[in-house]
Amino acid sequence: MKGRVLIVAGSDSGGGAGIQADIKAVTALGGFAMTAITALTAQNTSGVAGVLPVPPDFIRQQIAVVLDDLGADAIKTGMLHDGPTIIAVAEELAARARNVPLVADPVMVAKGGHALLLPDAVAALAHHIVPMATVLTPNLPEAEVLAGRRIGDVAEMREAAEALRGLGAKAVLLKGGHLPGDRVTDLLATEAGIEAFESPRLDTRHTHGTGCTLASAIAAGIAQGLSLRDAVIRARHYVLLAMASAPGYGRGHGPLDHAVTVDPARVAALLRS
Repeated sequence: MKGRVLIVAGSDSGGGAGIQADIKAVTALGGFAMTAITALTAQNTSGVAGVLPVPPDFIRQQIAVVLDDLGADAIKTGMLHDGPTIIAVAEELAARARNVPLVADPVMVAKGGHALLLPDAVAALAHHIVPMATVLTPNLPEAEVLAGRRIGDVAEMREAAEALRGLGAKAVLLKGGHLPGDRVTDLLATEAGIEAFESPRLDTRHTHGTGCTLASAIAAGIAQGLSLRDAVIRARHYVLLAMASAPGYGRGHGPLDHAVTVDPARVAALLRS
């Protein structure tokens, strides 16, 4: 049940989000993670201190060599940063992985507020990446930018999810964590309609990388042959468990416990064998 997932995203030096969170999530759920890094960031739980973009030609090369040799059962995109990067990624995926399911996480702003997508790149993202997506996974601020509308309640979430599907994505998982309340509602909009998933809100500051983790967990499920709905359900449970068992590191938005799925008894048995 391995499942090969190619992750095209930026690096988080703090280890809580980005490529680091993606690799951890895919691995924790039994998949095999591969990467094409789009940018290096100097960041921790308090915020992003700097961003160093990777040249688009080298991003293309990373994608090409991985797909030509290892292949992929699913692809996940995260931080793409600017227009040239978006176009390079879209063209490379169209040429080499047109029929591979794509989970597109439209990363725009870090937890600390630092912009991870340049403002003039939003149109490129909507035009080049969103129409390729098997599922788009925006949070509410990202959805508001892409859909060009305010989202203040679940009813407006439903309207926005359909509007985002109108941009070409086959499905949209609109995450409602930014709305107030004791429960969090996420909406999965597909051709068949809209399904709501609810969970209790966890009272924790350890939320760094939740979006990256969720999208990569969904990609792992799809790569392993799960339906989109089942992949979403498993991914949401995984993120909740990882948040609930967060290690408590850092002074700001702390990281999750991505290794929550590891069974210590099984590890001990393997070491004894």
